[in-house]
Amino acid sequence: MESLNRMAIELVDEALEYAEELNVGGYDLANDATVLDFGQEFDGGVEAGLLLTEIQTAGMATPSHHVGEIDGAPIRYVELSTDQPALSLLCSQKAGWELTVDGFEGLGSGPARALVAQEEEFHRVGYTDAFDLTALAVETDEEPTAEAAEQVAELAEVEPSSVFLLAYPSASLVGSISNAARAAELATFRLSELGYDPLDIVSASGRAPVPPVPADERTAIARANDAIAYGGTAHLTVRDDADVFDDVPSTASEGHGRPFGEIFADLEWDFSEVPADLFAPAKVTIDVLGGPTYVRGETDEQLLAESFDL
Repeated sequence: MESLNRMAIELVDEALEYAEELNVGGYDLANDATVLDFGQEFDGGVEAGLLLTEIQTAGMATPSHHVGEIDGAPIRYVELSTDQPALSLLCSQKAGWELTVDGFEGLGSGPARALVAQEEEFHRVGYTDAFDLTALAVETDEEPTAEAAEQVAELAEVEPSSVFLLAYPSASLVGSISNAARAAELATFRLSELGYDPLDIVSASGRAPVPPVPADERTAIARANDAIAYGGTAHLTVRDDADVFDDVPSTASEGHGRPFGEIFADLEWDFSEVPADLFAPAKVTIDVLGGPTYVRGETDEQLLAESFDL
């Protein structure tokens, strides 16, 4: 299999080449690591969000967008499809790197995770990457530091000058786009967590509404989760039937039915206390090759309209 990081770096080069057109910017840190600003000082945009999503999936998934409706209001939707869900979604797109160093905090996703390969997903899939350049998308409202890049370089076993950090706040258009593109990833992850072999998931597609950009990070994070758990849909094609499909959508969770803003506030924004089965799309179709097709869950437009303040 081709290196995830090599494929992602080709897309990073594209972002640097067309930075002006994408409304993004790039600069070097003191240790020669490169930061691409996808929504902090620069506005970013829809195309920047789609390109960032491609980088997060190492170029092995196809994102697109269209205008749909929520409770009668026109709203952007993002779709994403891949025929390599284990690699592109679990081993790359998943936000599994808590980047915390010397006061800097960010949530990392992308192919840099595959150079470290310490998360359970990599053991299930049996994949470890090796490449001398790497990219990590970092969801943060802080400017990345040289120390943060140094931590990535050390764990990924590359030089700091080989590290590309793609930074964006949750409360940005790029943040809204890239987070809405996670419906397929979360369905794939949820099915894997239920014990299903991720290598038996043949294809995955997902769709979710793009939340309006609020003025603060907490509201943005809450809306992003509402978009998936109450408006996200996914279609998985799998090899084998199983008795766990009923538990894939967020509707299977006992905590389902409340907006994430309330849930987070009650838990004092301790994400580790949120029931893990809530982080899934609202509705899922699971198509077994040569077997039955299951449809589980339902969306909730009214809750989304309230969450998005439509």
